[in-house]
Amino acid sequence: MSKRDYYEVLGVGRDASDEEIKKSYRKLAMKHHPDRNPGDPKAEELFKEAKEAYETLSDPQKKAAYDQYGHAGFDPGSAGFGGFSGGFADAFGDIFGDILGGGMRGRSNVYRGADLQYNLEITLEEAARGTETKLRIPTQESCETCSGTGAKPGTQPSTCQTCGGHGQVRIQQGFFSIQQTCPKCHGSGKVVTSPCPDCSGSGRVKRHKTLSVKIPVGVDGGDRIRLSGEGEAGVNGGPPGDLYVVIHLKAHPIFQREHNDLHCEMPISFGIAALGGEIEVPTLEGYAKLKVPAETQTGKVMRLRGKGIKGVRSSAHGDILCHLVVETPLNLTDRQKELLMEFDAISQKDKSRHSPKSESWMDKVKSFFAQ
Repeated sequence: MSKRDYYEVLGVGRDASDEEIKKSYRKLAMKHHPDRNPGDPKAEELFKEAKEAYETLSDPQKKAAYDQYGHAGFDPGSAGFGGFSGGFADAFGDIFGDILGGGMRGRSNVYRGADLQYNLEITLEEAARGTETKLRIPTQESCETCSGTGAKPGTQPSTCQTCGGHGQVRIQQGFFSIQQTCPKCHGSGKVVTSPCPDCSGSGRVKRHKTLSVKIPVGVDGGDRIRLSGEGEAGVNGGPPGDLYVVIHLKAHPIFQREHNDLHCEMPISFGIAALGGEIEVPTLEGYAKLKVPAETQTGKVMRLRGKGIKGVRSSAHGDILCHLVVETPLNLTDRQKELLMEFDAISQKDKSRHSPKSESWMDKVKSFFAQ
């Protein structure tokens, strides 16, 4: 019996795209697959025919030969055609592979080590100037006794009999064949029958290591510093993970940081607030002079430009913002009390001039109660 034209088998034209050919084959394979038609020799024959047509037309070289010479161009049997073998997943591996991110077989049993996180608390001064510190990190490293195999020296792990060393087992659910991690070897493909005495067969041991970490100038709370390859050891020779050092800033007795700016509360005397004057303001580099204008009120914010922090990603320093607080004098002497009482009496004579806010507030109170 002569073979049907492959394009006719798949129900597509000769100018059909690769996607159209694949879509048509998938539809026919779903319809005629032996797992969905048990005991139906005709369905199995139609499935074989569709599979043979797809394997030819989906390969550019085979398709070119078929378009030029037809069935006489080559012997399909020598190219891997013939009887169908394998389950449903085998037939659809090349189609579903686009969705699942790769073929359904040949998975690697080598795994990258886990990443680690270390919370490091530093002072504001250390963050502003940068520093270098040493960290003692608990981690899992490859066992030197067994070279990471998990097997007792002189022995080797054996191939897992459950999965045949693939690390995956196939489970049949109706007409679907699903692959899962092998429950015996947990995906490694190997079974340790004589465990290493130092790592108990895991291939890794718990240890502490000391690392030197450079903290860059201007680092802020929440920033992360990555130390490549300093995480946990990989499995079955896989690469190690990374270590992430997360920065936390200790509370400072004077400053509160906001990005690259520093905020501080600065008390000033009653006399300086009223008459104006010059005060000294602390910075991370010492003291700086600040001129306070006359008639300054509590809550006024004054800025010292360029006295803040130069951030990791900044080209210039931030500022210091001083929140001024007028301090009421305490423990007054009799003479001080006398002078203040005299001062207050004089001020009361022209309250609208000397205490405009107080006068305005009292007007609002009177207006409120007059309603």
